[in-house]
Amino acid sequence: MRQLKMQVQRQLKRNLEQANHYFNKGFTPPTVSYAVRGEKAGVAYLQRNEIRFNPVLLAENKQAFIQQVVPHELAHILVYQQFGRVQPHGKEWKMMMEQVLGVPAETYHCFDTRNVIGQQFAYQCGCQTHYLSIRRHNAIVRHQRRYICKQCKQTLTFKDNL
Repeated sequence: MRQLKMQVQRQLKRNLEQANHYFNKGFTPPTVSYAVRGEKAGVAYLQRNEIRFNPVLLAENKQAFIQQVVPHELAHILVYQQFGRVQPHGKEWKMMMEQVLGVPAETYHCFDTRNVIGQQFAYQCGCQTHYLSIRRHNAIVRHQRRYICKQCKQTLTFKDNL
């Protein structure tokens, strides 16, 4: 894992140099941690100037992760530093990915997530079955949250016949 983290740092440095050269300025390098769990490969915290990566997906997808996810998350940070708050995957981010970093502007990864998903719970609405994480399931059971389908606007109900 140490070797992979060093490769991530090298990729970040290369991409930062590309952006510095393109814009003729010195962007502030983000801090990096490996604290993302679940299906997300990475998350950029704009105001904190921080990127968090999923260590399991990094270990399982090595080069593809480094070539896709690292520039993707850094692009969010760079866009925020250059343009301020804009659409997360809007025209500024696409330009940063393609013209500045030379990477296809893909918004989702296609990594196998079976090893990071965890237990899922089936919930039903009027139009489909939704699979919720244990965290969301527990929030419903404890009457702390309720979830509504984005399509049919109905409240999700537990489907206990699995």
